[in-house]
Amino acid sequence: MRTPRRLALAAAALALPVLAVPSLAGPHGTVGGDQLAARGLIAPAGAPALPATSAAGWLVADLDTGEVLAARDPHGRYAPASTLKTLTAETLIPKLDRRAMVQPTFDDVNVEGSKVGLVDTMRYPVDELFRSMLVVSGNDAALALATANGGLPKTVTEMNAEAARLQANDTHAVNDNGLDAPGQTSSAYDLALIARAGMQLADFRDYVKTKRAHIRGARPGTAIAISSHDKLLWNYEGAIGIKNGYTVAAKATFVGAATRGGHTLVVTLMRTNPRYWPEAAGLLDWGFKAESAGVTPVGQLVEPLEAAPGSQPAAVPEAAGVQAQRVARTASASSGSGFPVLPAGVVGAGVVVMALGFGRSRRGSRGKLKLPPL
Repeated sequence: MRTPRRLALAAAALALPVLAVPSLAGPHGTVGGDQLAARGLIAPAGAPALPATSAAGWLVADLDTGEVLAARDPHGRYAPASTLKTLTAETLIPKLDRRAMVQPTFDDVNVEGSKVGLVDTMRYPVDELFRSMLVVSGNDAALALATANGGLPKTVTEMNAEAARLQANDTHAVNDNGLDAPGQTSSAYDLALIARAGMQLADFRDYVKTKRAHIRGARPGTAIAISSHDKLLWNYEGAIGIKNGYTVAAKATFVGAATRGGHTLVVTLMRTNPRYWPEAAGLLDWGFKAESAGVTPVGQLVEPLEAAPGSQPAAVPEAAGVQAQRVARTASASSGSGFPVLPAGVVGAGVVVMALGFGRSRRGSRGKLKLPPL
């Protein structure tokens, strides 16, 4: 594994004067705070030219090592739309028996936005609900999963506790389906954290890579055919899925991952064009070139915190046969509180390209977190 190392500041700005920007690595508890939000473009010096993108915030990272290769406004807080469902899934998959049967409520099946077509007179296996939520972004399926978990308030509380454990500090859930709601936010950085945690779960990986599937229909013996809304999954060599989203207020949001040449990368886009997938493909292409060129990462996705006793709601008891809890995670190391964060850089209306150093207090003990086989 290449270990990110402290570098001298090097910046260039499209023939505009360059302003020196100090490193803003700060206390762990302030990761993602507004004062640390990087509004400019952050990329390693000497890297291949980055493709154009309309996204207000984006990030490319190595999903195995957590090394951030480049980003723009990575901690900017935006409405997540249906990419929030990745947090719903990452939170609930370890809690719910995939074979359990769930009868959605009237409110579940009559939710606004995209639906898979659940009816409140039927019972559905949890497995089909997760697949419907992640493959076709069924808001009805998301709410039915909350019903299976004891209700929406409980589920949202657990989602926010899980976001805090992952140190996704830009993320606040108000519902579990991503429909716009006051105060509901995430960031390009946080979506990468959540995706990295989710991809450690075998069921999560299986759901998000699904192109086509069927769920039971309203009448006996019938089935509803579903196909993935993730355009990258259909159009990009090596794509292994994750999740797209769209609302009028949020615009398009996207989390995608792909594997090539022994590397697995994740790309996140927030507030971008509805035809997002060419932008995502371009950033992934750049990321694979940058990895091959051995560029120095500009940051690191933080590791999850160890849960403190009593800090989270009690988990729903697991039924026999339910998937084991998440794979072992790297424990937080050292007594220091500093941790590398993506620094801010703004130069007028110009684009800043920089290589920046970061604090190393916890870096030495971090091992490579290899994704399990797909």
